[in-house]
Amino acid sequence: MRPRTLEEVVGQRHILGEGKLLRRVIEADRLTNIILFGPPGCGKTTLAEVIAKTTKRNFVRCSGVVSNVADIRKVCDQARNELGGMGTILFVDEIHRFNKSQQDVLLPYVEDGTVVLIGATTHNPSMFVNTPLTSRSLVFELKPLTPEETGTLLDRALTDPERGYGAIKVDLDPEGRQFLSEICDGDGRHALTALEVAVRSTPPSEDGVTHLTLDVIQECVQRRVVHYDKKEEGHYDTISAFIKSIRGSDPDAAIYWLAKMLVVGEDPRFIARRLVISASEDIGNADPRGLTVAVGALQAVEFVGMPEARIALAQATIYLATAPKSNRSYEAVNKAMQDVESGAVQPVPEHLKNVHVDAIGSEKSEGYKYPHAYKEAWVEQSYLRVPQTYYVPSDQGYEATIAKRMEMLKGAF
Repeated sequence: MRPRTLEEVVGQRHILGEGKLLRRVIEADRLTNIILFGPPGCGKTTLAEVIAKTTKRNFVRCSGVVSNVADIRKVCDQARNELGGMGTILFVDEIHRFNKSQQDVLLPYVEDGTVVLIGATTHNPSMFVNTPLTSRSLVFELKPLTPEETGTLLDRALTDPERGYGAIKVDLDPEGRQFLSEICDGDGRHALTALEVAVRSTPPSEDGVTHLTLDVIQECVQRRVVHYDKKEEGHYDTISAFIKSIRGSDPDAAIYWLAKMLVVGEDPRFIARRLVISASEDIGNADPRGLTVAVGALQAVEFVGMPEARIALAQATIYLATAPKSNRSYEAVNKAMQDVESGAVQPVPEHLKNVHVDAIGSEKSEGYKYPHAYKEAWVEQSYLRVPQTYYVPSDQGYEATIAKRMEMLKGAF
């Protein structure tokens, strides 16, 4: 059921809609190197193949998991010998799996146009793909499919007589369709796989129709539907209740909302990222260890995976919910950014600028006072040309200690 043309591609209207950059590049056949970044099942490989077909180019696929340097060179050298023909698109799936040396091998072939590189990754390219490659590429972020878009894929599979189940009688209940569209979290491949399992494992009834009920679909994806009440919007309302319970220091409520998200199949990495945000936004320096705990939970989710990662998420949730609270760091950076964005940009004072070396090789500090040379490692000195107060510590937890130290330094000199 993989789409064969741009018109068949479902989703990604932000880059493939009429007049959008990627669509213009493809239709004008002005293809350049591309990095496609997005979650599993959102259409990265599909889009690469459609680009190759639309632009009438050879399409060669490599994998960051199994391909090595020799494989890369072989493909690129073959493409070089075919220059003057249709040209070659080299699609590297999971390009983040290539180490730095393997990615560097691609550079000369990319630079001289031997191949047009299309890399696909589920990881942020700015962190997992070498800068020389990303700087020579257009980077496009693909988004998870919406439930409506996933439903479109399911409908196509049920009605297509050539590649889908259009030649047989399959009846997918509306409740089952909605559940499958939502439970797959924007992963089209997951949805189609579950549909295939359901059709293949369900015998036709006496009328010759394969009936796929909600119970059948839930059995095939091994998850049960969790009903939200009418005032909830599922994903967003539940994560909001989760964070607000932590902010309100209610560990029992926070654990309940965490459990609810885990049961319905929420991405544990999404939950962990929100814990990291909460640790800085709501706990801050009232308990600086909160950020360490939250980051540790995020790392545990990546390292261990589900279902065991739920324990680390629960530990971090309870720690943050019971920690003293302060949003003063959050307020401080917001206020400072507002000043900068409003045009109140201060130049760096001369004594704080980078150390210069004069003609005879001596460092010139231009009046900078080295704090460690003074009592309490502090000396009265201006760090802004126009003094401003952004951070005002609270009296909560460790931040109360910070407040006392700041008062002590101001009063001691």
